[in-house]
Amino acid sequence: MRSLTLHLKVLITLLVSLGILITAYQIFIQGIPITEDATDDLWNIDAKVEFQASPKDPVKVQMFVPPLNRDYVSLNESFISNNYGVSINRVDGNRKVTWSARRASGNQTLYYRLVLTKRYSGEKAKDKGPIFRDSIPVEGPEKIAAEALLAPIRQHSADVETFITETIKRVNNINDDNVKLLLAGDPGTPNKAKVIELLLSIAHVPMERVHTIRLVSEQAQSPELWLRSFNGENWLYFNPETGEQGLPSDRLIWWTGDGNLINVDGGKKVQVTFSMNNSEMNAIRLAKLTDENTDADFLEYSLYGLPLQTQQTYQIMIMIPIGVLVILILRNLGGLQTLGTFTPVLIALAFRETQLGFGIVLFTIITALGLSLRSYLEHLKLQMLPRLSVVLTFVVVLIAVISLLSHKLGLERGLSVALFPMVILTMTIERLSITWEERGGGHAFKVAIGTLVAATLAHLLMSVPELTYFIFTFPAVLLIMVGFMLAMGRYRGYRLTELFRFKAFLKD
Repeated sequence: MRSLTLHLKVLITLLVSLGILITAYQIFIQGIPITEDATDDLWNIDAKVEFQASPKDPVKVQMFVPPLNRDYVSLNESFISNNYGVSINRVDGNRKVTWSARRASGNQTLYYRLVLTKRYSGEKAKDKGPIFRDSIPVEGPEKIAAEALLAPIRQHSADVETFITETIKRVNNINDDNVKLLLAGDPGTPNKAKVIELLLSIAHVPMERVHTIRLVSEQAQSPELWLRSFNGENWLYFNPETGEQGLPSDRLIWWTGDGNLINVDGGKKVQVTFSMNNSEMNAIRLAKLTDENTDADFLEYSLYGLPLQTQQTYQIMIMIPIGVLVILILRNLGGLQTLGTFTPVLIALAFRETQLGFGIVLFTIITALGLSLRSYLEHLKLQMLPRLSVVLTFVVVLIAVISLLSHKLGLERGLSVALFPMVILTMTIERLSITWEERGGGHAFKVAIGTLVAATLAHLLMSVPELTYFIFTFPAVLLIMVGFMLAMGRYRGYRLTELFRFKAFLKD
């Protein structure tokens, strides 16, 4: 007996722990929202390309587009043009779109549109990058100025991260004579980045330019320059103006390297304008779209991977254990008497079609009339199978009559009674009649009321949309419920109703 108790405790602990771990993994690792009302951001980005084409030359427009290999995933990508061929190539880790046309003249307008969202799940590829670079050749006064700047930088830094930060701060001190010499009168951000790269190259620290777009609802904006360096494990991002480390969460990497955003052959006066707007989408729907557009296994083995019609069926089925748990608590802890465990749950499922109030009325009427018929058939001394067949037929006829009368009276809710489980009603009537004969009418009435109360409570709990979503999305919660049911299986204590039964002993 002791070994059996230990076995049960281990089993309960295993089931509860497994349920908690799987659910926690879905919530905290995969990022599945806990509530159905949760929404995620959806960004629509437009890049408008305008230029003037030369009438005699072929036109070739090349523009960088986001690689989308970091934190974002594309849901839709469109290249909108008139009479232009479109192709996409990968160049040094970047993506570049090429529009081409044999002949074009006058003002030309091309559009690139991207709909994206945060990458939902799936293991990200491990970062790779250079950890060493050759020095950029420099001679004369520039070499002396660079070495003069590097001396205090080396003294005030401890690793690659602090070395780059200190370098950026030094270069942004435009009052320094060495900095003035290297900038050569151009204090713009691109030129500062060039000087920073020179100093870092002398120390053999690799540096790369990163051009980003801010994900904010603005009418127009231009790419913003950031710098990054690889420390052997991760990319470190730096603001070339302030030395601030870490790429903000609202930045989208558009392209990396020294190349220009756009190059036009056969055209002039090119201009690129970025605009974007933000919208929200249901988080689960967005996660499913993300899963379809990536190689991630997100939701692949969840119930959301089933066909939509099958999902609707399972949304009902997966709530049955909740109803069973309600009946278990009412019977084992409350002492409520019902017709078994599963009968109240099936009646609760029937209430989904008829609605609660109308269903209770129908259950009461049909059960009362069925019991009357069952009592009459008892006088005919029929065997059980013929008796059940007659009761079943009577229930079908009664349901049809109620549906017809409801339709004539304009009560369309009564038409749903046809979906009421006739077999369950028939067996309920039969079992109530047997209880009546064996234990008396009072006990049968008490059991019928208990069954109806249990079915009502189970229906109310099984119909909570938030609970339905949570159980359907995190089915591992059912393992926790099974563990609780196993623990309840060893409960031998008093039930609430027994406290009233034995109240007289307390007085003594």
